[in-house]
Amino acid sequence: MNYGRLIQKQREYFMSGATLPRAAREDVLRRFGRAISGRRESIIKALHADIGKSEGESLMLEIGPVMDGLRHTLENLGRWMRPATVPSPPPLQPGISRVYCEPLGVALIMAPWNYPFQLCFLPLLTAVSAGNCVLLKPSPETPRVVEVMRECLEAVFPPHYVALAEGGVSEAAALLRLRFDAILYTGSARVGRIIMRAAARHLTPVCLELGGKSPVLVMKDADLPLAAKRTAWGKILNAGQTCIAPDYVMADEKVRDEFTGLLNKFFTEMLGPDPLGNPDYARIISEAAFERLAAMAPAGTRTDKAARKMAPTAFAADAGHPSMREEIFGPLLPVLSFNKAEDALESIRAQEKPLAFYVFTEDKAFARRALSRVSSGGACVNDVLLHAASADMPFGGVGGSGMGRYHGRRGFEFFSNIKSVLHQSTGVDALFRYPPFSPETMAMLRGPGC
Repeated sequence: MNYGRLIQKQREYFMSGATLPRAAREDVLRRFGRAISGRRESIIKALHADIGKSEGESLMLEIGPVMDGLRHTLENLGRWMRPATVPSPPPLQPGISRVYCEPLGVALIMAPWNYPFQLCFLPLLTAVSAGNCVLLKPSPETPRVVEVMRECLEAVFPPHYVALAEGGVSEAAALLRLRFDAILYTGSARVGRIIMRAAARHLTPVCLELGGKSPVLVMKDADLPLAAKRTAWGKILNAGQTCIAPDYVMADEKVRDEFTGLLNKFFTEMLGPDPLGNPDYARIISEAAFERLAAMAPAGTRTDKAARKMAPTAFAADAGHPSMREEIFGPLLPVLSFNKAEDALESIRAQEKPLAFYVFTEDKAFARRALSRVSSGGACVNDVLLHAASADMPFGGVGGSGMGRYHGRRGFEFFSNIKSVLHQSTGVDALFRYPPFSPETMAMLRGPGC
């Protein structure tokens, strides 16, 4: 495909102004929602066929967030689009100061395989709500999901408005040689650096969601059964192949063994005694990914190489364990111990800033202190993952886990130029700004205390 020509057609369509009216944006979003609803069963089947995702996970973590995002956007789009009036300082009065959001133009959205539907369509709807044209680049690892997404798109958008680009590394590289007005990428830090280098050639703004080792800090005063149950749930989703999945646990040494046992107990309760045979438990995406996980798994971890399935396993570990060298992105959960809370916090701070940080404690003061000490893209106190479930909460990383935010209004703003405009009066002219400056003008310009 000639992507350069396609993007030029999108740019021409954008320049025509067709994407700008609120009514036009709302119309395509409503039709997009109907296109998704009408293919719900096809989406669920495609997700199961491609990555073994269950119906429950597909509804809760793929289709649900997109539909919630659509509803939230339609409810708030008028307010987001409305210029915001801000105070004008005395030298600008009687002028009126306003802040406008205008669309950037043509956006590129590059999505991964682990949540192929949500991570394509959730940023898409924010880009469209902001008035942009979009080129979507999904992962080639999920071809059946891509086919259903193509059907959804073609039912609503002509390709000069929203188009879908298929292919692997070579196609992605070809796209990155072209100029876009915004790029949103979800995936690895290694590719994120490639995206940034490509974007720098055109000074294109980027939003990067890159994952990382998201820690769980468990204090001895925590409700251990509930903490273990919620942490185990966060780990088994998509077989641990979630960017904000609990990656490792730091547990007080007095409760480390108990907590590890509880994690494995809840893994069994949720998936049954034979998780490898549970059809609702996802498989590892590829043979290479399976082999990488197998190399760091503790002895006794149950696996099925042919089916690319690995039982979720919590195990005692230390900082030197192979699982602590990189993001796990699988169903293994090392549990480290600490003696002093400050040591645990410093250990977490010594790592790259994570995409998510989870702390379980009944001490609200300590929770506040932990949150202030550990910089992360997002966080939960006494829970995991759910901070990313609210359309009102901005989502993204910091440092090694990414930059920029999307979801809800923050996504709308990322895909917008935030433009400050002064509407000045022609009936009054501030003479003090024009030279020559009188002694009185100079005194006023110097201000008090200068």
